[in-house]
Amino acid sequence: METIQLIFSNYYIDVALLSWLIAQVLKTFLTFVLTKEVVWERMVGAGGMPSAHSALVCSLTASMARKLGFTSPVFALSLVFSAVVMYDAMGVRRAAGEQAKVLNKIVEMTSDNIREMFAPKKTKDIKNLFVRRKNMEPDPENVRKMEEGKALLKELLGHTPLEVLAGAILGIAVAMLIPVF
Repeated sequence: METIQLIFSNYYIDVALLSWLIAQVLKTFLTFVLTKEVVWERMVGAGGMPSAHSALVCSLTASMARKLGFTSPVFALSLVFSAVVMYDAMGVRRAAGEQAKVLNKIVEMTSDNIREMFAPKKTKDIKNLFVRRKNMEPDPENVRKMEEGKALLKELLGHTPLEVLAGAILGIAVAMLIPVF
């Protein structure tokens, strides 16, 4: 019990976890507003608006700057760590999600509909910005199969630059609003 009290008496951990929690709640709420259904997976899942990873690392970096100063080696380490996490969210994890989407389609397709898979699609749906973003929209049938436990790859893994920016702004704002102790 003392260990838990010690962990939650750490200013940096408190700020980082609060930022992560706020981002996850916002992500779940935005999904509900846009789809009219509660998707509890959004409370812990990766991807979506805003980026909880970015909120967490940016709040940690901002809280380090507030408490230790911009010249602190720990701040420098945290800043570089944040940059790597956000780059990874926009690059590697997003690419993995796009590859998963293609692989899921290949598994289900027949030779007749290969052309359809690669045909360009024009979608101007505001939901794509927050929930199922262009090139990341999971097939509803695949979602159903994933929920039933059939072996398909998770598609929503990474973030758009806007989602990462929103998470970073959220994290910095939380770190600035929580009093330093």
